[in-house]
Amino acid sequence: MRALQLVEDRKLEVVDLPEPEAPGPGEVTLRVKAVALNHIDVWGWRGMAFAKRKMPLVIGAEAAGVVETIGPGVAHVLPGQLVSIYGARTCGLCRPCREGRDNLCEHVGGVHGFHLDGFAQEKVNLPARLLVPAPPGVDAVGAALAPVTFGTVEHMLFDNARLEAGEIILVHAGGSGIGTAAIQLARRLGCTVITTVGSDDKIEKARALGADHVINYRTDRFEGAVRKLTRKKGVDVVFEHVGAETWAGSMLCLKRGGRLVTCGSTSGVSASINLMMLFQQQLRLIGSFGCRMQNIADAMQKMARGLVHPVIDTEIGFDGLATALERMESRQVFGKIILRVE
Repeated sequence: MRALQLVEDRKLEVVDLPEPEAPGPGEVTLRVKAVALNHIDVWGWRGMAFAKRKMPLVIGAEAAGVVETIGPGVAHVLPGQLVSIYGARTCGLCRPCREGRDNLCEHVGGVHGFHLDGFAQEKVNLPARLLVPAPPGVDAVGAALAPVTFGTVEHMLFDNARLEAGEIILVHAGGSGIGTAAIQLARRLGCTVITTVGSDDKIEKARALGADHVINYRTDRFEGAVRKLTRKKGVDVVFEHVGAETWAGSMLCLKRGGRLVTCGSTSGVSASINLMMLFQQQLRLIGSFGCRMQNIADAMQKMARGLVHPVIDTEIGFDGLATALERMESRQVFGKIILRVE
């Protein structure tokens, strides 16, 4: 079977691998249909792995597939069923896992496509407990975007930031995959959405998703624009994932008692904090990583009901991945790049 491997930093190869053996107890064999690219793929491609890993490594952290064969003891998925894949190899046994707080697993084995072989391969064996069935009305692309693109945002906005109807939210990088999801989810909740983009051609696209105000951060200081839009009051929530470039400005955008929730650091991992601002304004800074499996199910239900939809920049085959990662690195995309495996 074909697979896409990272053989060294910034070097990808399409290779032939043996097909997986028959699934063991609690496992299934999946035929992968679609892989959604994320910044974690860019980090791995350019050598920013935060744990030891061995190459060659099959890439791809977010994907969906169709169950081909089930092993002994598997009951909640059936052959022929479309499923979304939870991308971290959790233990399933520790207290957080038992309580449905999967992304706080105490014995996680790593993230597929980053520390472990990922999903850019035609078939893979996985524990059935890491699969979330897609409801009717959700296709392979939608299911592929549920674990990171929509699941991460569900966890950030609703589990962590506790976003409420009527609040004002600043969504950074509205043209990114999670940015497009955050705009839709916040707007559907009934929030006023302010978002930033990096070029004028993305402004109308962001507005079409439901953004009330769109700021080109390359031509305007977003913190000044936000203060003006909110009459110097500030926003209730800042949706952060850019990192060092936007951190100080994001803090300035918060109203008294506001919440900043962050899941990323694409522009750098270190930033300084004005402690007087933090305690005097009673701000709340919330770290968020990945999602719970329930967030994936919730996201797909919203897709099935037509409340949100995947925003696709391009679809590619195996031979287009290196170019796609370069485009993501330079922020030239609006929405998601999908790798079709089938």
